Amino acid sequence: MKKLDLRLLRSIKNSKGQFISITVTIIVALVIFISFSMVADKLGNSIDRYYEVTNFSDITARVSRIPAGAVQELLAIEGIESVQGRIVSDVPLKVEDPDEKVTVRLVSVSPSEEPINSLYTIGGEELGNNISSTAVLQQFFVGRDMSFGDIITPYIGGKTYPLLVVGEVGSPEYIYLMENEQELLPDEKGFGVIYVTEEFAQSTLGFQGSYNDIVFKVSNSHRNRIDSIVDQLEDELERYGVSSVIKREDQLSHSVMMQEVDSLSIMSTAMTVVFLFVAAIIISIMLSRLVRKDRMAIGVMKGLGYTDAQVLLHYVKYSILIGMLGSFIGILISIPVSVALVKLYIQYMNVPVLDTSMDPMYFAYGITLTTAFCVAAGLFGSRSIMAITPADAMRPEAPKAGKRIWLEGLKGIWRRISFSWKIVIRNISRTKRRAVFLVVGIALTFAITMLPIYMATIWDTLLDSQYGELQRMDYSIDLSKPTNASVLLDIKQLADINVIEPKVEMPMQIKNGWRKKTVSVVAVPSETVMYSFMGKDKKQIQLPEDGILLSSILAHGLGAKTGDYVEVKSFIPGLDEKELQVKGIVEQYLGANAYMDIEAIYKVVEEKNIATGAYVLTDTDITGSLKEIKNIRAVQSVGDMQDAMVEYMDMIIASMGTMMIFGGILGFAIVYNITTVSINERLLEFSSLRVMGFEKKEIFRMITRENALMTVIGIILGIPVGYGMIKGLETSISTDIYTIPAIIMPSTYVIATIATLIFVAIAQLATYRKINNLSFLDALKNRVS
Repeated sequence: MKKLDLRLLRSIKNSKGQFISITVTIIVALVIFISFSMVADKLGNSIDRYYEVTNFSDITARVSRIPAGAVQELLAIEGIESVQGRIVSDVPLKVEDPDEKVTVRLVSVSPSEEPINSLYTIGGEELGNNISSTAVLQQFFVGRDMSFGDIITPYIGGKTYPLLVVGEVGSPEYIYLMENEQELLPDEKGFGVIYVTEEFAQSTLGFQGSYNDIVFKVSNSHRNRIDSIVDQLEDELERYGVSSVIKREDQLSHSVMMQEVDSLSIMSTAMTVVFLFVAAIIISIMLSRLVRKDRMAIGVMKGLGYTDAQVLLHYVKYSILIGMLGSFIGILISIPVSVALVKLYIQYMNVPVLDTSMDPMYFAYGITLTTAFCVAAGLFGSRSIMAITPADAMRPEAPKAGKRIWLEGLKGIWRRISFSWKIVIRNISRTKRRAVFLVVGIALTFAITMLPIYMATIWDTLLDSQYGELQRMDYSIDLSKPTNASVLLDIKQLADINVIEPKVEMPMQIKNGWRKKTVSVVAVPSETVMYSFMGKDKKQIQLPEDGILLSSILAHGLGAKTGDYVEVKSFIPGLDEKELQVKGIVEQYLGANAYMDIEAIYKVVEEKNIATGAYVLTDTDITGSLKEIKNIRAVQSVGDMQDAMVEYMDMIIASMGTMMIFGGILGFAIVYNITTVSINERLLEFSSLRVMGFEKKEIFRMITRENALMTVIGIILGIPVGYGMIKGLETSISTDIYTIPAIIMPSTYVIATIATLIFVAIAQLATYRKINNLSFLDALKNRVS
């Protein structure tokens, strides 16, 4: 072994604590990069492959009714490659518990040999032609603990229809199972999808020879003009009562999945850069200190004939070894972590077409990235070697000239500060660059810790805002079709209801200039007690007798503001667009809706005294009382929706815990390394204090005070840094379905502060042993000699 390499190993042995802590930082960075990047890549590839295998539609249209012959005529539109009609309807499912409300979406399966949105059979048999059998979507099959051969009983038009469960299937439309945009979270026990033969659906739902749902495939050469195809379809389908024409990119499940893939990609890049940046700065500071300590030895090496490049490489090898060792261990750890995460995500997201193969490309990227950071940090930290000459190195480095700090000018204050605190303040002033890095590091630790705590607590805010402030009903009842509002009197007699209000909820297209959105417009009485509309400034907004209120998500999507006029188009055939003024923007985080007075929507749909459902306030569970009513399609409990959100929070809290561990590792590495460098540099100072009678505990307390002061400043600066990260998160993950507001509860700051203090305290304790083992007399002797 070469002499310099042997010397390098000795240097590593003498600073093994710092070497290990920086290497761990590199390992974490590499594991985050490889694991999250690979999960995002594999999840995206698996979804694409799944779409290809199942022939996922490019466009889906919902109409009132369209004859089978008219569906095929749509092939005449340029760019449409294939088209297929089907029947889709939400119906109640009869279950053992009379108080349990379960809804299934009944979807007819085309007898075509190459169907669009074909089913992916996971277990059991394919559906076949037996009209008394059904294939059940995997999430619902598992959620309801079903077995092949079970009988399920959908309730259609006042009758029950027993169906034999023959298959468990996956569908590209329901990778992420959501009933609608309002539900947000999957309820795999309360909502599912069952697939039946076309003959069964047509006969039970009254669609003989016709459909109410159409799926399209667009040829590859026309995908760049899919928006114009959608416009053409809206015009062509208007006569059939089109209620929505949705592109794949706006489809609920696809939108959520792509959002998840994008979030993983962003996180893998951002977190990796933060960790590598911190590791690079620590390496730079540590090597800079090592070069100053070895100044005389460097002079001797140059005097013996080693060139500047050889000596520089000797020190840069220290950082290269950190990078190589961190890369090697990081890759070893990232392999099982990546496979586990990929399987977990693909299983959780219900993508049956697995792609769990490891991609060596990410290993190469990871090694290149860590090596580049480590080499750059090593060169930067060792650059002063080039200026050292053998002759100068033989003499001890002249101490830096001391000078008064600005606080010493304030004699009234300075006199009241104890001797120990004066040493602390002077040391911080002498090493400003290192103090700044320590403060920045603690601020980053605080911010990274704050992020998962915010994500775990924001759901409470969203729940309170949606189901406490905006929506105040206990139940939402949906009728099978628009009916005279007098039906509410019958409903009130059948159940123990305190207050009942009619509602008209219809899909409508709202257009502002070139921007347009199809959303559910909710109309309630102007004096409603079921809704409380609030603006961004938390001021009450009265539901206007004319005009329209837009939710904040919808207003943002349309680029509309209060006072603008928008065009509202009902999908009822033969009705013209109506121009309405936006009377207010409602702050709403879940769902994109518009709100109107019920009398005002009657003018839009040109019908009077109708209702599509009702909102109810009650002290009892009314689900069982209304279950058998023929005209009631669904009874939704707001409490059940809140419970589903609470269950989902457990998973979020678990995943956010990992982020807190990452933050802790970062904080430990920063504080431990900076403190160790500080101790090594101030050995002579501490030795002098020992000669003056200071105990080791007092010296440790002095270092603790320095770090405590830096920690307080770091936490204060970490507050705006963390807020900035959360604002960035608000922008990056908000969608047309929901938005995550940057509302930070005081408890978030408190918990993040406590967590940061714990991380710093652990790192501080790790340095105690180092101080306790220091030989101050040897330091003094070395200095004298």
